Amino acid sequence: MDIRLFLLASEAGEASGFGLNSNILETNAINILILLGVLIYAGKGFLGKALSQRLETIESAIKDADKRKQVAIEQLADQQEKLAQAQAECDRLRQQAEVDAKAAGAAILATVDADIERLRESADQEIATEQERVLIQLRQRVAEQALAGVRAYFGRGLEDSVQRELVDRSISLLGSK
Repeated sequence: MDIRLFLLASEAGEASGFGLNSNILETNAINILILLGVLIYAGKGFLGKALSQRLETIESAIKDADKRKQVAIEQLADQQEKLAQAQAECDRLRQQAEVDAKAAGAAILATVDADIERLRESADQEIATEQERVLIQLRQRVAEQALAGVRAYFGRGLEDSVQRELVDRSISLLGSK
């Protein structure tokens, strides 16, 4: 609406006794008081009901949050207890593993020591057997060479008495070894 029409209507109303008051300060204070009175009277029930429902909702949410908090605290305590049990079991297993490792190490060392001793004995036996075999071969070669030397010497011709003496001496030398 145009402002000119508004002013015309307000001037026409002043002339008849009923009209619009154009004093802004007077009309605003009265209008605000009237409006507040109407709102308080009409909105009292509605606003009270809405606020009580909101209060119940908030209280319900708080109770629910408290319940969840309590459940969470209980679950935390259970999980902490399980963690402590798991750590204790871990420590026990670690200690047992260390004991088992030491026992296994000792058993392995004992087995290795026994194997080393057995290998030494076997090596000593093999060395003794090889030495015996070499000695026998050396004796055989020495005897063969001696016999070959004697045959060569006797092949040139010796008397029977000298030949018998040399054979007896060779036999006695072989028998003493």
